Amino acid sequence: MRFLSITIRVLKELLRDKRTLALMFLAPLLVLTLMKVVFNTNSQVNVQIGAVNVEQTLIHQLNSGKGVHVKKYSDQSNAKKAINQEKIDAYMVNNKKKFTVTYANIDPSKTATIKNVLKSAMIMNQMNNLQAQLPAGQKNNNSANVSQTKVFKNIYLYGNAKTTYFDKILPILMGFFVFLFVFLISGMALLKERTTGTLTRLLATPVKRSEIVLGYLLSYGILAILQTLVIVTFTIFILNVEVAGALGLVMLINILLALVALSFGILMSTFAKSEFQMMQFIPIIVVPQIFFSGLISLDGMANWLQWFANILPMKYAGDALNQVIMTGQGLTNIWFDLLILLIFIVGLTFINIVGLKRYRRV
Repeated sequence: MRFLSITIRVLKELLRDKRTLALMFLAPLLVLTLMKVVFNTNSQVNVQIGAVNVEQTLIHQLNSGKGVHVKKYSDQSNAKKAINQEKIDAYMVNNKKKFTVTYANIDPSKTATIKNVLKSAMIMNQMNNLQAQLPAGQKNNNSANVSQTKVFKNIYLYGNAKTTYFDKILPILMGFFVFLFVFLISGMALLKERTTGTLTRLLATPVKRSEIVLGYLLSYGILAILQTLVIVTFTIFILNVEVAGALGLVMLINILLALVALSFGILMSTFAKSEFQMMQFIPIIVVPQIFFSGLISLDGMANWLQWFANILPMKYAGDALNQVIMTGQGLTNIWFDLLILLIFIVGLTFINIVGLKRYRRV
């Protein structure tokens, strides 16, 4: 019966650990609630389509679809400029009864939606035109001709017709895994330093807290940068991810993200008493990052969810990675995202320096 004594002792220890109990019972509820809110508010895909020299009846058919918005342009150059600025997801040009549809194809799910609504709208438009031309008694005849849609050519700014949703999310997943593993490694490492007394002895010396934090950031930062280079290189050259922009910018974004994760890991380790408690921060700190990183389109989310996404570093890293990898944008287009990541690094570093004061005994 000695195993019962062990069982009772372990249960008593768990009951004393309020943080563990909260993680076990409240964290899953929090994550499930967040998933329900994110996926329910994002069930509809919103698409923006440009139209050049397209008949009004077809535009009306397209606008009648849920989540579809059509904007008319005077010429193709204006529509091309709009799609390059990501104001629209595709534009169509009608030239001698032949349609040319150009897709941004940044989000393959939006491309598929546009194809479906365009096909349906063309069929309905031809049906209405046919019924308007035929006498009343012949409206039900020649129905086979109705299914014959206008010929149109598809052009893709990124990728091709075989581009999948995984191609879109892979750049974001690359950044997310950089964030996840750097967060864990840095947090666990500093926690070990503290629990073994190394950090306490270091704080007993004349070394400044800022020097300690910067030393940890530099040492683990070198390791984080190497890890980032491995992940990015593998993703691009082994998994064959097409990079439309500069490879150096992809590296820079991920390195900044790794430094943010490093600062986050060091900060969270000050609140943990064991490796298990460090793991408890994953559902609270790491999991929400993936929901608002661009993996799921933010367009259909509620305003308060979009506001919440603005305080998460993965949102800015995901946006920058998508712009560089998918559309080939340069530094002038992603400077704001990089600035926000730098602000995260500086802000978290300052908080870490202040936070070490609680462990200093002299």
